[in-house]
Order: sequence, then C-alpha cells, then structure tokens
Amino acid sequence: MKRNGNNLILSGADYELLASFRHALRQFLHFSEEASRATGVPPHQHQAMLAIAGATGRESITVGELAEHLQIKHQSAVGLANRMESKGWVRKKHSPADKRQVFVSLTFAGRRVLEDLSAAHKAEIARISPTLKKILNNLDNNNNS
Repeated sequence: MKRNGNNLILSGADYELLASFRHALRQFLHFSEEASRATGVPPHQHQAMLAIAGATGRESITVGELAEHLQIKHQSAVGLANRMESKGWVRKKHSPADKRQVFVSLTFAGRRVLEDLSAAHKAEIARISPTLKKILNNLDNNNNS
C-alpha cells in the first residue's frame, strides 16, 4: 500500500491479501455455522453461549450486552435468550437493583454444549492458523515497503 498525498493506493497484491483474508474468515464462519448445526445448536445460540462464557471475570451478561456482542436488536436478544432458556442452556435472572435488567448465564448443560463446540473450533483455528499467519505476514510486509 502506498500513499499519493492523502489517498491510499492499493496494489494488486494488496487486493489479493484482502481477498485471501476475507476468504479465510468466511471459511471459518462457514465451518462454525455447520459445526453448530451438526450438534443441533443454531449458530446464533452458539455465538450467544460463547459471548456469555467469554464475559471477562463474570458468570453472566445482561441481555443488552448480549445484543451488543451479537450485533442484534435488544428484542431479538430477548427472544434468543428465551429460546435458549427453554432448551435448558441458559438461566435468566432479574437484577435485584433494577428489575428491568435481565442477566443471562450458562447452565451446566449449556456449558457442556459450548465445550463440545469450542473443542472443534479450537482444532479448526489450529488448522487454519498457518494460512492466517501467512496472510498477516504478507500484509505487514506490504505495509512496510
């Protein structure tokens, strides 16, 4: 990538790298969606479980935080949490300080489902890591030249 004044000029190699990176991401997302479906978990529910379990130092997140993590509307996150609760994968609890605020946490069953899916995802990340590293190294090399 070069600059011509304030304009960024991309080379054919830059576009190849960006396309390769986008393709690798899409392949991983496709893998993730298929792995979720194969275990009977809709992809959004898998993503929701991961967002809950990935909350730094916390056991639960609010429905609003869930909506933010998944980039969906609040009412969609409410419906998602309700569907997951009906399957026994999450537990909802109203905040004692503000009854309008609802916290969502994983149940033991939800953690088991997430653990199985996460093991498969970690293996897939390990498989595609060399490709991603190559793409990122080439991107760095293009930026430094």
